[in-house]
Amino acid sequence: MNATTIPEAIVAPTGRDVRDARADRWFRYALVATVVFVLIALATAALSMLWGGRQVLAHEGINFFFSTEWNPVENKYGALAPIYGTIVTAIIAMLIAVPISFGIALFLTEVAPRWLRGPIGTAIELLAAIPSIIYGMWGLFVLVPMMTEYVTPWINDHLGTLPLIGRLFQGPPLGIGVLTAGFVLAIMVIPFISSVMREVFLTVPTRLKESAYALGSTKWEVSWDIVLPYTRSAVVGGIFLGLGRALGETMAVAFVIGNSVSLSASLLEPGTTIAALIANDFGEATETYRSALLLLGFVLFIVTFCVLAVARFMLMQLARKEGT
Repeated sequence: MNATTIPEAIVAPTGRDVRDARADRWFRYALVATVVFVLIALATAALSMLWGGRQVLAHEGINFFFSTEWNPVENKYGALAPIYGTIVTAIIAMLIAVPISFGIALFLTEVAPRWLRGPIGTAIELLAAIPSIIYGMWGLFVLVPMMTEYVTPWINDHLGTLPLIGRLFQGPPLGIGVLTAGFVLAIMVIPFISSVMREVFLTVPTRLKESAYALGSTKWEVSWDIVLPYTRSAVVGGIFLGLGRALGETMAVAFVIGNSVSLSASLLEPGTTIAALIANDFGEATETYRSALLLLGFVLFIVTFCVLAVARFMLMQLARKEGT
């Protein structure tokens, strides 16, 4: 009698157990719904832009992605110039922003006194809250005159004469151009990258660093051999976060890049990016031109997706090496 009644008393679900199981099931459904919503929104955004650009895609075909001609009057569209401007400005921004962000993060975590870390960290994080149009106006009224009077002539005289790469640094002293846009983007993404690096550097166990210092390591050796290897996955993620911001930035770039839909090897000459071209021309675009701009939006979506895919692949490789 007891052998049959005791197990039943143990396994018999109570009303609270049933409610908990039901709540857990609905919680799981809610989480799945959020993931499905994001995937549907992502696919809908991409397909809607592709559908909107079907007219130009049918007319130009694959040549749309490799042609440099952009002539709305004759309904001839080629996306190579804005694609080139988008990628080049983002690369310039990352070449400038990543070392500076790395230095800022190391200074705040390894060098700066404790009373100074909080104010400087807060000031850097506040830079991320500044609207992009403010950066654009600052670039137009402050950075462009400096580029025209000082930076561009110096670059022409000293870097424009270098073999092989000299063509990149030859151009008129206009101030506006691809290089200026890269500078503005670098200033914009530095707060994002440095904030991520600072937070992940703080996760390094103090015992690891103290052990390295006890063995006679310098601050540079500790930073390069201890801190960076311990946090490299998160650092790579923060860098690609900044790169995604640089690829999609619109108003700040539109102010200083010159908005010329032409392909030039010189970084000192005006150019354009996909986001800047769409922002400048979408409001006044006709039906065919609007289709071309929507197709450009789809191209930007693909470029950003490829960048994030590369970041994910790199993080997987780093995680695999850390596992071995």
